[in-house]
Amino acid sequence: MWDYTEKVLELFHNPKNQGLIEKTLENDSVAVVFGEVGSIACGDALRLHLKIQIAQDSILDARFQTFGCTSAIASSSALTELIKGLTLDEALKVTNQDIAEYLGGLPEAKMHCSVMGQEALEAAIYKYRGIPLDSHEDDEGALICSCYGISNSRIRRIIIENELTTTEQVTNYVKAGGGCGSCLVNIDDILASVLTEKEKNIEVVTEIAHQKDTTKPLTNLQKITLIQQVLEQEIRPFLMADGGDVELYDVNGDQVLVSLKGACDSCSSRNATLKGAIETRLRAKVSPYLIVEAV
Repeated sequence: MWDYTEKVLELFHNPKNQGLIEKTLENDSVAVVFGEVGSIACGDALRLHLKIQIAQDSILDARFQTFGCTSAIASSSALTELIKGLTLDEALKVTNQDIAEYLGGLPEAKMHCSVMGQEALEAAIYKYRGIPLDSHEDDEGALICSCYGISNSRIRRIIIENELTTTEQVTNYVKAGGGCGSCLVNIDDILASVLTEKEKNIEVVTEIAHQKDTTKPLTNLQKITLIQQVLEQEIRPFLMADGGDVELYDVNGDQVLVSLKGACDSCSSRNATLKGAIETRLRAKVSPYLIVEAV
């Protein structure tokens, strides 16, 4: 028996915003779109409906249709409550952790239900904006879990965004490995690779910090040139492969201002891209004191 919070049980027994949204033909100031994730054949499935105020680029209403367990229904209901009234950019910042916190927590084995809500929200907004789903979901990598159709890149993204450290957590968050179990060894390898990369980044930043006092400081021109070089050679190719891009806007001391483009501009992982992918790399290659912000 799962230990559910009162909020989870409340939204399961009396879900809010359940159903679909139909657009009236005479109202051209709003748009209605839906995003869906999961599969009834695999267990849980969610279709999230959004009514969008076109002029304000904001969510007027949100409803859901969910096939799944107590946590899936409660997570879907919580998501609709969280996003109503937000602009689309604000909604894309809502994470699966926000959904879980709204519910007062979820059993770890049910965290995939909150992830499903986040991904359905991304799918709906990207459909409305005309951005192909595969260009922002990073889901074009090799298939790892054939039972649930989970790719290498999706597993890596979930590990990084939620700071997972065990294979069991990966299964809890994205269901990979929860079927036949034949992919568990591959998940172990992916997890080890991500954690190794993280440790290396920490070591490099620490080493540069220790050397800071004994090395000649870069001139501002040298700093800008090196930042531009790292962006062009190491960061932009990585982002462009997934439909995104980044451009250097300005450098003011240790503050680096960048402009995110394409899929990166409105992705829910925008902050993770800024801090995890761009800032960490620039700190390792240029200076451990750099702070990257978007304009």
